[in-house]
Amino acid sequence: MDSAELLEYYRRRAGEYESIYAKPERQADLAWLRSHIPQRLAGRRVLEIACGTGYWTTLIARSAASVVATDAAEEPMALARAKDYPPGSVRFAHADAYALDAELGQFDAALAAFWWSHIPLSRIAEFVASLHRRLEPGARVVLMDNLYVSASSTPIAERDAEGNSYQLRRLADRSETRVLKNFPTETELRSHLPLQSYRALEYYWVAEYALK
Repeated sequence: MDSAELLEYYRRRAGEYESIYAKPERQADLAWLRSHIPQRLAGRRVLEIACGTGYWTTLIARSAASVVATDAAEEPMALARAKDYPPGSVRFAHADAYALDAELGQFDAALAAFWWSHIPLSRIAEFVASLHRRLEPGARVVLMDNLYVSASSTPIAERDAEGNSYQLRRLADRSETRVLKNFPTETELRSHLPLQSYRALEYYWVAEYALK
């Protein structure tokens, strides 16, 4: 799956995306994340990667100094734009996560929620370099994503020669799409990032570091 195919999938999924937050077994984890993530970004000028429908944007905007929320797809971002935010706190921008434009500005924090798992292994360094160019020294980076839990996660359908894993996702219209979805270990994340903390919940992981 290339980036264009992934983008098309999320355009089509926009209206039903937030149903993933309704899974009963994940509510304790999500309650912790909804409290923890905004705290870690409080008072910061945040660059949000792949904001999607704005679920996390609404939460961090309450405590952040400001948020520039980016995504490559218009359909989910249209839903994000329609949500309520503190006046003047959030700006939305179309952006390619692998080539974040200087016009976005410079930031002292970044959030990428459920984005890392969609990065092809061969493009991780490209994304990290792109992100770090938009961050000031000392910027706080917060990442979170899914752990693979067999009783709750969509099964892995296949792996490619590079080691990427894929799921078959079904939308409400019953169409099925092959979606790249990787589940990195803490060791794998540390091989790419200068992590200062990593926490595994039951269904999600959260990692953080400060840019030197």
